[in-house]
Amino acid sequence: MDFALTEAQEAVRDNITRICTQFDDAYWRKADREVRFPHELHAAMAEGGWLGICMPVEYGGAGLGITEAAIMMQAIAQSGAGMSGASAIHMNIFGLNPVVVFGTPEQKARMLPPLIAGQEKACFGVTEPDAGLDTTAIKTRAERHGDRYIVHGQKIWTSTAQVADKILLLARTTPADQVAKKTEGLSLFYTTLDRAKVEVRHIDKMGRAAVDSNQVFFDGLEIPLEDRIGPEGQGFRTILHGMNPERILIAAEAIGLGLCALERARRYATERRVFGRPIGQNQSIQHPLAECWMELQAASLMTMNAAWAYDTGRDAGALANTAKYLAAEAGFKSCTQAVMTHGGMGYAQEFHVERYLRESLIPRIAPVSRELVLCHIAERVLGLPKSY
Repeated sequence: MDFALTEAQEAVRDNITRICTQFDDAYWRKADREVRFPHELHAAMAEGGWLGICMPVEYGGAGLGITEAAIMMQAIAQSGAGMSGASAIHMNIFGLNPVVVFGTPEQKARMLPPLIAGQEKACFGVTEPDAGLDTTAIKTRAERHGDRYIVHGQKIWTSTAQVADKILLLARTTPADQVAKKTEGLSLFYTTLDRAKVEVRHIDKMGRAAVDSNQVFFDGLEIPLEDRIGPEGQGFRTILHGMNPERILIAAEAIGLGLCALERARRYATERRVFGRPIGQNQSIQHPLAECWMELQAASLMTMNAAWAYDTGRDAGALANTAKYLAAEAGFKSCTQAVMTHGGMGYAQEFHVERYLRESLIPRIAPVSRELVLCHIAERVLGLPKSY
C-alpha cells in the first residue's frame, strides 16, 4: 500500500500551482468585489489542456482519473483562489462524466471537445426551489414532440449560468404519478442554453461572488432528441455518474481551502508579536492550528481513498460522501481558526482569511447537506432503517 503521489501526479500538482501563481490575492479580491467571473483562469486552464483532465484522449482530454482531478482542484483552492477559482472550472471536470459514460460516439465527438478547449462553458441544472435535495421530486418537465422536447420549469442555485453556453439539465419526461419508482421518468440532456427561451436571474450571496449562482426559468426551451443523454426516463441513474466524482472534488477543494487558510494563520502567528514574542509561541494558538492540520490530513487520506475507489471501478458512494463530510468540516474549522488567529485583522479583507471563511461554508452545504450524508452512512453502511 503506497500513499505517495506518483511522479505524474506530482507534475499535475506542480503545473497547476504554477498556473495559479499568475492570479494573486489582489486578483481574487477584485473578482469577489466586482462579482466578475474569472475568465482569465478558465482560459489559462484551457490553454494548458487541464479542462479535460478526466476526459478521453480521443476527444482532446488527458484521460486521467478523478484522483488526478482531485489533486488539481485541491491545488487551485490551496493557491489562494479558494472556491472562487475551483468553482470556475468545477463543472467542466465532473459535469460531463455522464456523457463520457452514456453518450453515443456522435455525442461525445460533438459535446466534449468544445468544453475541453474552453470554447464553451457549461452549467448544471438539477436543483429546484420546491425539491431541494429530493432530486426525484423535481417538477421541470420536458415533453416530447416528435424529434424534440419542450421544456418548462425552474431551477435554482445553478452556478455559472450567467456565462454558460450549455446546460446539463435533468427534467421529468414522465409524470411522477405514472412511474413505478420515484427515480424513474427523469431524463438527462446536454443542450444549448437558448436565452430566448431561458431567463437567468442572479442570486446575490454571502461568498464566492466571482462565480455566479442563479435562478433559471425555462419557457418553451426546445431540446433536440439527439441532445438526450442515455435512455429516456433513466436520467437519475445516468446523473449518478457525476455525483460521486463531484463529492470527491468538493472534498479536495475544501481541503485546499483549509490548507491555504492554515498557512495564512501560521504565517501571521509567526510574524505577529504581542507582549514581546510571536503569538505562535502560545499554546492557545499552536494547539488549535495543529488540530486543524491533523484533521485536514485525515480528510485528505479519505478523499484520495474515495478517488482511488472510483477510478478502479469500486463502489465509491459511501467513501465519496464521507470524504465530502470530513473535508468540509475540516476546511471550515481551519478557516474559522485562521480568522481567530488573526484576531481583529482576520475580519479585515486585507488578510483574505475572511473570504476563505465565507467560501468554506459552500462545501458544508453543497452538493449535499451534512445531514443527508449522515443518513446515507447510517442507512447504507450501518444498515439502519431509512429515516425519511
